[in-house]
Amino acid sequence: MSALLEVEGLRSGYGPVEVLHGVDLTVNAGEIVVLLGSNGAGKSTLNNTLCGLCRRREGTVRFDGQDLTGRHYRDVVRAGLIQVPEGRRVFPNLSVRENLELGSFARARARRAANLEKVLDIFPRLRERLMQLAGTMSGGEQQMLAIGRGLMAEPRLLILDEPSLGLSPLMVEELFGLILRLHGDGLSILLVEQNVAQSLEIGQRAYVLENGMVRHSGACPDLLASDDVRRAYLGV
Repeated sequence: MSALLEVEGLRSGYGPVEVLHGVDLTVNAGEIVVLLGSNGAGKSTLNNTLCGLCRRREGTVRFDGQDLTGRHYRDVVRAGLIQVPEGRRVFPNLSVRENLELGSFARARARRAANLEKVLDIFPRLRERLMQLAGTMSGGEQQMLAIGRGLMAEPRLLILDEPSLGLSPLMVEELFGLILRLHGDGLSILLVEQNVAQSLEIGQRAYVLENGMVRHSGACPDLLASDDVRRAYLGV
């Protein structure tokens, strides 16, 4: 497999506080790579640094051979590295349609109408609620909307930050089925999750982040069988 995202020695943080301490990570084309870690491990900081929302201090970020180190977040989006942030962050006072269309503001604007139809085929519930205000939808529906908005930008790599957070068990099952479907369509995915068991079951490789450093990495079946990972995250 060819490397799509290559991260080397990444350090970043906020103000005087360094959160990431030299992170190395690779996502190959066509992979689901899982990023695990407890609250405060640095997962969201890593995502935001990759996407140009948090200033890196050291290290490099390359995407599809292009150096994105220190680039503006608009350049990152235009390259096709798209994040669906933790907490969904839909625009509550805009309609479902307006939220989706905003996803193509910086990338794939010319194919907005065609991509909207593709997203609505994936999420029939959104088609039923096109004119509904996003803030009046359930948590699961808002998560569909957030992912749909990301897909409107025709991502080369989609970062999903805690997509199952706050969802019912039934919605979680539906979500993981959707991730597999997107992967089956050829989309590369960086899945950032605390739902360890299900994430490792659908991913190819995984990294475990602790205190801003990669403590474990490897094939998902190997990490699922690791005593250290099982004790720390599965309670067994």
